[in-house]
Formats: sequence, C-alpha cells, structure tokens
Amino acid sequence: MSHYNLVSFTGIFILAGFAWLISTDRRNVNYRVVIWGISLQLLFGAFIFLLPAGAKVFLFVNDIVVKVLGSASAGAEFLFGRLALPPGSRNAAGEDSLGFFLAFQALPAIIFFSALMSILYYAGVMPRVIKGFSSLCSRLMRVSGAESMSVASNIFVGIESLLTIKPFLNQMTRSELCTVLTAGMATVSSNVLAIYIFSLKSEFPTIAAHLVSASILSAPASLVMSKLILPEDSVPLTLGMKVEPYYEKEASLFEAVIGGAEGGLRLIAGIVALLVAVLGLVALLDLVTGGLGSYINNFVGINVDWSLKGLLGYLFYPFTLVIGVPLPDAYQISKIIGERAVVTEIVSYQDLARAMKEGIIIDPRSPVLTAYALCGFAHVASMAIFVGGAAALAPSRKRDIASVGFRALVAATLACLMTACIAGVFYMGKSALLG
Repeated sequence: MSHYNLVSFTGIFILAGFAWLISTDRRNVNYRVVIWGISLQLLFGAFIFLLPAGAKVFLFVNDIVVKVLGSASAGAEFLFGRLALPPGSRNAAGEDSLGFFLAFQALPAIIFFSALMSILYYAGVMPRVIKGFSSLCSRLMRVSGAESMSVASNIFVGIESLLTIKPFLNQMTRSELCTVLTAGMATVSSNVLAIYIFSLKSEFPTIAAHLVSASILSAPASLVMSKLILPEDSVPLTLGMKVEPYYEKEASLFEAVIGGAEGGLRLIAGIVALLVAVLGLVALLDLVTGGLGSYINNFVGINVDWSLKGLLGYLFYPFTLVIGVPLPDAYQISKIIGERAVVTEIVSYQDLARAMKEGIIIDPRSPVLTAYALCGFAHVASMAIFVGGAAALAPSRKRDIASVGFRALVAATLACLMTACIAGVFYMGKSALLG
C-alpha cells in the first residue's frame, strides 16, 4: 500500500464534500444514501480487488466477455474481411489483422450485443437481475422504488432504461428526475462496452473485467452524488414500494433478435453522426483558440495549451489529483478525463490506449484509475440525449427535466470520479485483476 491509496480514500469524501457545497439544500441531505452508497462501493471494491474469490469471479467475467466479443466479430469478419480482425489475431485463412479500425471492429459488435440483450430481456433474465439490484438499493438507502429501478437498469442498458420506469416519470419529483438522469450518464450500456474493450484490450488485457465492475460501482455512486446535489424535498410516489420493470415483450424470440439488431444499428448511426459532428466542431474550435492562444502566449510570455483538450485538462487537474493519479501522469490523465465532457468517452478511451502504447503514461496505476473514471456517459451530448428521451416519455415534465439536466451531468461526472477513487483505494499493483 502506498500513500496514493490514502489519497484515493480521502478523495471519496472530498468529491462528496464538493457535491454538498453545490447542493440546492445543504440542510436536507439524506445521509443514509451517502453512507450506504459509499459503503456498498467499498465493500464491492474490496471483494473484487482484495479477495481471491472476487478476483477469480471477475477474471472469469473478463474471459467470458472477450469470448463473446470473439463471437460478435464473426459477422463483421464475414462482411469486412481482414478489416474486422482485432489487432494480433488471425483468421482461418491464416491472414493477420490489419490493425484496429473502430468502424469495422467495435461498432458492428454493438449490433450483436443489442440483439443479445434483447434475447435476455425476452427470456426474463434481465428483468429478474434488475429487480434484484433495485430491491437492494431501495431497502438499504430508502430511495423510491422507481428511481432505484432506474439506477439498477442503467447498469446494463443506456437510454432504454427510461422505459423501465415509463409509467412513473410523470409523477416523479425533481430529485427523482435528477437521479434518473444522473444514473443514465454515470454508467454505460453493455452494448457499447465493446467499443472500449476493442480500444484497450491489446494494452490492457483485463479491461473487460474492469469496465463491468466500474459500471456496477457507478450505480450507488450516482445515487450518492445526485442526492447530495439535489436532495429530496417531498415524498416520492413510490417510496417504500416494490416497482416492477416496465417492458413491452416481443411476440417471439426471432422478433426480439430483429428488434435488438435494429436498435443496435440505430445506435451506431447515432454514434457515428455524433463523432463526426463533435470532433469536427472541436477541431474548428481548436483552430480559433489555438490561434488566439498563440498570440496571447507570445505577448504575455507564457506557455498555455489553448486547445479545448488542454483547457479541460487544467479544469480537471485538481480532480485528477484527488482520485489518486500519480503526479507525473496527472496532467496527461486530466486532459483525457476532461475531454470526455465534450468529445465522449469513446475518444477518451482511444486516447488512453494511445498514451499507454506510446509510453506517455509512466505509472501503471494511472490507466487503471482512468479506465474507471471514463466509464460513463457523462458528457454534453449524452445529457441532451437523456433529457430529450425523458422529455419525450413525460412531456408534461419537460421543464423540470430540462432544469435538472446540467446538475445531473455534474453529479454523473463526480460519480465516475468517485468510482475511480474506489479503484484507487484498492489498487496494490499485484492483484491479477489489475494486471
């Protein structure tokens, strides 16, 4: 154990304290949520990082996910040939991979995972798992049944999680709505995990296990941050109630596969459009700020990085230190974490993989914490998607949903950082799971 473990442990409470400082009502905080939320994260973190049984479970999960990804690439390889082969692999004809291509390897896997999740919903597996997580949150933290259901479903799915509580959205309090949006942005859906795994698995062999654990850890973290930033000021309709997940079941298994695959295709189209638009706009902005910044640097005699990534790096630098990233890597990591707020976590994970490959990151602790901090949809584009999706399902609450959107984004960002703190507390540099 090093002093960085203590820094990460302290960071949990610094982040919680920051959320309390920007709270809408600092006198009305439900500290049961805070205490249980942090306790559950620490217990879960200790199980997976310290106990041999926990490490074995998650290494098993890592192997399963990697093998499933191998199955997912079969269809892509049929369509795209060698372009679909992951780096370091070889097809049946003895041809080697041409390298990593996001469009031909990671994105097609989304279709496969979407179809697989649809099958699990049709078979009744996912509703039972979600109900189990929901019951745990509701009993321990005394939050409403609807918001605990939303938080639980967000461990496995993305914007679709809103559908599981569709009948209750119109009656939710502002605090509940904030929790719903926060949980959506603090976690990631299972179908997009493929993108992150493909981006990092050559440099980070156990990344799949880390991302699964990060998504689980971020669920209670989202409750903690949401309830600190926007505490409950009224009595929720479903407080103390067991809520069943709302789900419109397909007529047949084949219909479920078709629906899941089509949903995955729509998600790919949205991701591609978002990346093209956002990265282009960021490049344009960097041209403007870079030119002006160069003039300012020469005039004042300073050396400041005026790119959007550089400016966000300065903003997130204190938070990067707080989560326990070693000082030599802190600024590089802060730029990677900071850019996620604008250019999405997909780009940030690719930049992390590039930094690891090029040896820019010095300490092996840094990529572990960064992988956890990035595991969430906590960016501006996602906020628009979740606010728009919730408003479409509950049009009478559009104003309330829009008013809590930015607070939910801040809460989700802090939740992801808290999850990184949990990983930092238990990082010892010797666990098999942390290899």
